Amino acid sequence: MKLLWKTSILFTFLFFLLISPALADVQRIYDHADLLTDEQVQELEKQAANYFEEWNTDFIIITTEDTNGKTIMKYMQDFTDELKDEFNRQEDNMAVITIDMDSRMVDIAGFGIAEKYIDDERIELILDHVTPYFSQGDYYKAFKLFFEKADEYLDIRPGVNPESVFFNTFFQLAVAVVLAAIIVFLMAYTSGGRVTVTSGTYLNRSSSRIISKRDRYLRKTVTRRKKPSANNNGGGGGFRGGGGGITGAGRSHSGGRRGF
Repeated sequence: MKLLWKTSILFTFLFFLLISPALADVQRIYDHADLLTDEQVQELEKQAANYFEEWNTDFIIITTEDTNGKTIMKYMQDFTDELKDEFNRQEDNMAVITIDMDSRMVDIAGFGIAEKYIDDERIELILDHVTPYFSQGDYYKAFKLFFEKADEYLDIRPGVNPESVFFNTFFQLAVAVVLAAIIVFLMAYTSGGRVTVTSGTYLNRSSSRIISKRDRYLRKTVTRRKKPSANNNGGGGGFRGGGGGITGAGRSHSGGRRGF
């Protein structure tokens, strides 16, 4: 009887130990503008939870049709200030994307670790990737791409361009193939022995000479090309704004925003 009681306590302890992470988890997808299906929200919530386990950083999505007269950045700042109190985490690490359907603006911000690894410049790179999908109305694809890029950039040290060709898998593969080909060529070239016969081996310099030489000038071609004028027109994508800020609660963050 005593052994059964101890076994029951042990299994109860293990049960709560296993389910405690699920109970302690938080909501990270706030789709108040109804841009996503229930299945899409669940998938993004699952993905965000996995990223939190990997980076100790909350990946947050906020959508709204009304910012109550606030700018999209101010709306995001107030919203995440409330989330910080709700999450009550020791470290305030967030990668946040906010959509305002009224002004058709997207804002991306990084707090804590994300402020360092997803800085203003990297946010502009992410906006380059996701904004076209927002313009097309493919919000789920845009949000997934935001998650993927934020995850990718968190793994690349600050100060390095994460879009550099040196981080491209195909480029790295091509370099490896070229290096291997050069090594094989050099090995094959040096394996045949040294060639000692030259063009002068069978030449009798006392009886051989040049009879005559001739230089013939055929033609000259000049190509003229008009120098392109400077283009002062701005790029596409509507309004662009960069730079982070300080929230009402005194939390600093990186940032960037763009119209779609």
